[in-house]
Amino acid sequence: MTAVEPKPAVAQETFDSLNPATDEVVGTYPVHTAEQVGEAVARAREASRWWASLGFDGRAERLRRWTATITRRMTELGEVVQRETGKPAGDAQLEIVLAIEHIAWAARNARKVLGRKRRPAGLLLSNHSATVEYQPLGVVGVIGPWNYPVYTPMGSITYALAAGNTIVFKPSEYTPGVGKWLVDTFAEVVPEYPVVQLVTGFGATGAALVGAGVDKIAFTGSTATGKKIMAAAAETLTPVIIEAGGKDPLIVDADADLDAAADAAVWGAFSNSGQTCIGVERVYVHEQVYDTFVKKVMALTDKVKPGVQYGPMTMPAQLDVVRRHISDALARGGRALTGGKDAVGDRYVAPTVLVDVPEDSEAVREETFGPTMTIAKVRDMEEAIEKANATRYGLASTVFSRQNGPRIAARLRAGMTSINAPFSFAGMASLPFGGIGDSGFGRIHGPEGLREFSRPKAVARQRFTAPIQLTSFSRTEKTEKLVRTLVTALYGRGAKG
Repeated sequence: MTAVEPKPAVAQETFDSLNPATDEVVGTYPVHTAEQVGEAVARAREASRWWASLGFDGRAERLRRWTATITRRMTELGEVVQRETGKPAGDAQLEIVLAIEHIAWAARNARKVLGRKRRPAGLLLSNHSATVEYQPLGVVGVIGPWNYPVYTPMGSITYALAAGNTIVFKPSEYTPGVGKWLVDTFAEVVPEYPVVQLVTGFGATGAALVGAGVDKIAFTGSTATGKKIMAAAAETLTPVIIEAGGKDPLIVDADADLDAAADAAVWGAFSNSGQTCIGVERVYVHEQVYDTFVKKVMALTDKVKPGVQYGPMTMPAQLDVVRRHISDALARGGRALTGGKDAVGDRYVAPTVLVDVPEDSEAVREETFGPTMTIAKVRDMEEAIEKANATRYGLASTVFSRQNGPRIAARLRAGMTSINAPFSFAGMASLPFGGIGDSGFGRIHGPEGLREFSRPKAVARQRFTAPIQLTSFSRTEKTEKLVRTLVTALYGRGAKG
């Protein structure tokens, strides 16, 4: 009988991570198959029992150690971010610092938010005690973006870990090195089990993670991809958090601090090459201060240089989107005060300020995700609010007004609003982060973020037998009459007939 020869091992497919500023290869990573992703989820399932058993205090202690490790090695991580995104060192450090703040907050507050709490049992069941607590889901799959490869996925990873879940993390194919750095440093402080694992690859790897039996998916990326993930997750009733794109407005009232508003507009539109989901893309300015505001924006924009204040476009395909939006705006009668038709180069896009752009143009309606902004004059704040809300997106917004900021903010159709400063909500770990409409749903950060990665467990316990038995076939007509009388006395007086 001839022995069966073993099948040769299939070579692991790999891909290169490139520095977008130079096209230098900065790392090579495996393209994980669906089978490998499934194996990672199985390992995470086993690890989840141990991680959950540590309790809030045990997990908090490990998360504090991870915080300390990232803090001490911040420069090292920043260099990895720089190599894979091309962003300046200061911008890389900023997102790392914000992520550190979120790890610390989640570790410190998980017990307070998710621990067992008493609830009122009500008069009819006053012989009971009632409690609710939040328990871990199990395994969470996190699919991260490339524009903020530390800050954004850590908003899911950190809160899910603090809630007691294990993680399988699929970073963007443009920033796998950042993902590996985060996973490796976590393993240094939690070596016992694979609590946080890395899978790398392209869309197929992400799709495999969605279908691998995880208990929740946290996705950050485009609206189109988010819809595909939702459709796939629906096959297994896997819940999802979707943090998709935005077309975020900045509103400038007549009484605004124009210097601060202009500075916020320029930073919000051009920082990180405009590759910011909560970035400023549309600006609506009261007609009384429009001309002055535009002059201030132009003076500041003149000082912003590609390759200095911000880096290259990380994803080459986005260059075509930016070029198309600028061209459409100009073809529709818009004017470029700076940048314009020649703004888009091979790697960098010059800061572009567009005015007189029709509201139905691509530059106003679609997410550009590049260093551009449109500025429009409005007769009053009613018009500003109406135009700001005329979008299918609803992620973030910014308002500058000395007197009317809260009133305007309350009427903006967005998940987050910052008043008299750019992006403040993103740095506050206690505030939920997320949008509505085509910007997605679900929340990360804050108490809402911790609960997003937990399941509520309600427990009712009978402390003693009550004389009135409502849930029994032994219930008598006398009991029913007594209950009817009691309920009428308690609640019937407010009824109007």
